[in-house]
Amino acid sequence: MVEDYPRTLMELEQRFIDEQTCAEYLASLRWPNGWRCPRCQGREAWQVRRNRWRCGHCRYEISVTAGTIFQDSHLLLGTWFRAMWYVTNQKNGISALGLQRALGLGSYKTAWAILHKLRRAMVRPGRDRLRGVVEVDETYWGGEEPGVAGRGAEAKALIIVAAQENGKGIGRIRLRRIPDLTRTRLHGFIAEVIEPGSTVRTDGLPAYLGLSGYVHDRRVQHRQSEGEYLLSRAHRVVSLLKRWMLGTHQGAVGHDQLDAYLDEFTFRFNRRTSASRGKLFYRLAQQAVQVDPVPFATLIKPQPVGVGGVK
Repeated sequence: MVEDYPRTLMELEQRFIDEQTCAEYLASLRWPNGWRCPRCQGREAWQVRRNRWRCGHCRYEISVTAGTIFQDSHLLLGTWFRAMWYVTNQKNGISALGLQRALGLGSYKTAWAILHKLRRAMVRPGRDRLRGVVEVDETYWGGEEPGVAGRGAEAKALIIVAAQENGKGIGRIRLRRIPDLTRTRLHGFIAEVIEPGSTVRTDGLPAYLGLSGYVHDRRVQHRQSEGEYLLSRAHRVVSLLKRWMLGTHQGAVGHDQLDAYLDEFTFRFNRRTSASRGKLFYRLAQQAVQVDPVPFATLIKPQPVGVGGVK
């Protein structure tokens, strides 16, 4: 499939001039190999309304937005397209207030919902696992209490980080909020996001012992000052993550919505070398038609810790 996307905001606005052109673009992303009926698997269809197709065999009708994050939205597709552009075009992202202003929305709540739905689309179903040499470490977010730091800080959210080695730099990453540092939790995360046979580099936390199916490179820290050098890539990712959440989002990232922000950071980090912001728009739109609908009630409901897609 040829990757087709606008290169600039002006090009986006000139190309997607109405709902028809937006719907046709989403259809090309949703059915890249041609339309297929979800009921009878028929291949022939015709467009009966702006964004609805009817199967030529069983007469079943489906909207291009049905079963996607755009389902049941009262917003025009053109507004969604501009939102995706602003989200991907800003190097460090955009806040809900910034998006509200950029789109001219009357409601902050609407801008907030758009952002969180798009963050859900930033996790591609069935994405490839990390491979090669991968550093795994943990960090904490929020809930600082005087005199309480590191492992054992109960009021903080626990995040596990996996950073793939790429020469002297960092390749792809995965992030996940987890409830505890048990062997089951850590080994489960590694099995889910790292290809078997890879080298997994960790610190000396006993819960990592007994890792099966991987080469375990266990680095024991003898002095406090050694920490950032033993797992330098993972530590760098943690530093960038916290700087991003404190900068772009002013530190206003609570535990309930933390997973969504981890998704966005991962999406941005893993595509940081992309030469075209238009391509990031394309990737997000492509994934938005593959992700299930996200009702507003689901957005504001806290997700179980450690449950969700591969980040």
